[in-house]
Amino acid sequence: MTTKELCQRYLTALNDGNLDATLALFSQDAQVSSPLYGVRDAQSFYTALFADTARSETRLLNVFYQSNTGSAIALHFEYDWTLGNGKLVKFECVDVFELTADAQKFQKITIIYDTAHLRSDFNESTR
Repeated sequence: MTTKELCQRYLTALNDGNLDATLALFSQDAQVSSPLYGVRDAQSFYTALFADTARSETRLLNVFYQSNTGSAIALHFEYDWTLGNGKLVKFECVDVFELTADAQKFQKITIIYDTAHLRSDFNESTR
């Protein structure tokens, strides 16, 4: 599988809210760093994310490859996130993925976005 296919599968699984399909893209010991959820293993992060999500939709804007080693890729996309309470929040996001040595799975993801406009909605929906 190419890195581009891996990323396309990720966005599809995220949009579908498919936990198994999402986790299949990550190494066993993968870590996720998120502004709202903190640093977690991939299993606990995506379990929590999908539990807090009624619906999500992404629109890919840009893909950035690490030029020297090819061991990282970043996806820049718009994210429409419908929280469990039905509130829709929209924002731009960059997910930076570190790949496994064989580039077939994600080893680590750092999620970057401004949470200021959605913290109150998120906190309200997770109470």
